[in-house]
Amino acid sequence: MNSSEEIAVSAMSAGRSALRMGPAELVQAAAMARRFYLEGKSKIQIAEEFGVSRFKVARVLETALERDLVRIEIRVPAELDAERSDALRARYGLRHAVVVESPAEGEETSPDPENLGEVAADLLGELVSEGDVLGLAWGRSTIHMAAALDRLLPCTVVQLTGVYDAGTAERGSVEAVRRAAQVSGGEAHPIYAPMLLPDPATAAALRNQTGIARAFEYFDKVTVAAVSIGSWEPGISTVHDMLTDEERAHYASLGVAAEMSAHLFDAEGRRVGRDLGERCITVEADRLRRIPEVVAIAGGQRKAAAIDAVLRSGLVTSLVTDTAAADFLLNETGPKPRPALDRADPDGI
Repeated sequence: MNSSEEIAVSAMSAGRSALRMGPAELVQAAAMARRFYLEGKSKIQIAEEFGVSRFKVARVLETALERDLVRIEIRVPAELDAERSDALRARYGLRHAVVVESPAEGEETSPDPENLGEVAADLLGELVSEGDVLGLAWGRSTIHMAAALDRLLPCTVVQLTGVYDAGTAERGSVEAVRRAAQVSGGEAHPIYAPMLLPDPATAAALRNQTGIARAFEYFDKVTVAAVSIGSWEPGISTVHDMLTDEERAHYASLGVAAEMSAHLFDAEGRRVGRDLGERCITVEADRLRRIPEVVAIAGGQRKAAAIDAVLRSGLVTSLVTDTAAADFLLNETGPKPRPALDRADPDGI
C-alpha cells in the first residue's frame, strides 16, 4: 500500500445502509475489500478464491464503497497541500506544481524559506534520470535545494549563471553545483564569475574564458534545470541589488515585475530590458525555453506577482511554492495565463 494513501476497511457496523447487508455478506465483502485494497489482488484472483465471477466481485466492491464498509482516505505529508498543488498545476498548465505550507506568521526570516528547497530536492530526485544534464541557476532557493539533496541519479551538473558575489562563490551557486555533482557522482561544471559585469565587452571576454566557455557548451544539453524567481525590490531580486539607483529606475520605467536568472519580465511575462543580458553571465532565454524541464522554486506573498509573471513567460514547466503565493496565484481574476507547457514567448519572438 502506498504510504500516502490509507485504506480503512471495517466489517463493523457503519451506519444504517451497511446493516442492510447480512452478516455473511458483510464478512465476504470485507474479505474481498481487504484482498483488493490492502493486498493488491486483482478481481480475477479474488473471484477464483471465492468461487464467484469477477463481475460479482466488482459489484461487491462497489456496494462496499456505497454502504461505507470501505473508506478510502488519500493523504499526503502534512506540509504538502495537494488541493492547491493540483489547482495551480491546472491553472498554469504546469507539468508539476508542489505547494508546501508557508511558515507560521513571524517565523519566516528569508524570502526563500528553506522548506521549499527541501521539497524541491525531493522533486529533483524524482525528475532527474541517469545520464541527464542538470542545470542550476543562482538563487537562495536553489542553494537551499542543493544543500538538501540526498539522492540523485548519476548526471552531469552545470551552473547556468554567474554568482551574485564572486567572493561568496564557495558558499553559493558554485558550492551548489559541487554538492549536486557529489550526490549524483557526476561531473561538475561551475562558473567562477560574477553574474553582472560593468559592460557588455567585459561580459563577452569572460564568456570566452576556457572554464566558462566549457560550461556554456553544456547549456544546449541541459535536460532539467532549477531556477529561482525574484520580484523587483530590494532583497528579493539579486539583480536589483547589483544595479545602481539610476539603472533600477530605468528598468522600473520599463515595467519590470520579475527577474529570473538575470532576465527581466513585465506583469504579462514579456521580457523587458533585454540589454541587461549583454552584461550578464547567464543562460540565454531561448536556451532556457528549449530545456525539457525547468523547475522554478519561489514562494512568499512578496514574490507571488513575480511568480505569476514568470509562469506567463513560457520559460518554466514546473513550480515549487508555498500556500501564501499559491493563494494569490489562484485568486487572480485577470485573463487565464498561457499554459506554461506551451513554452511560447508572449512577445512572439
